[in-house]
Amino acid sequence: MAGSNFGGSDEGFFSEINITPLVDVVLVLLIIFMITAPVIYQSAIKVQLPKTKSGESSEKSPFQFTIGKAGELHMGEEKVDDWATLPQKIEKAGNGKDLSQEVASISADEAAQHGQVVKLMDVLRQAGISRFALNVQSAEQPK
Repeated sequence: MAGSNFGGSDEGFFSEINITPLVDVVLVLLIIFMITAPVIYQSAIKVQLPKTKSGESSEKSPFQFTIGKAGELHMGEEKVDDWATLPQKIEKAGNGKDLSQEVASISADEAAQHGQVVKLMDVLRQAGISRFALNVQSAEQPK
């Protein structure tokens, strides 16, 4: 048996560091970080999404847009102050890719004006993005 001393001499003594507990602790920490990372990096822009019973999950997109209650527009975490600069920002975020294959994810507060959403969709279409995902909150899901 490893680690035991049969016969009373020191020649047969086997001593090594047991790394199994270390690996277990590291794996548990990895799982904890994987679970908490999405919560830590959630968007800080507060919007009250419309509720629906038939929503589907959408794929992650580098083109995340949020329209707040007062009509303020955010592209990712960055506030867009001038709508005229939005096409250049979209092109820069696309890194020269074919934007017709990209999906733009739009989160609009339920109190936001419908015209703001349509205006954003129009700018996205002019930039080459024609696929959209409108984010909603599941009716069964708490706020």
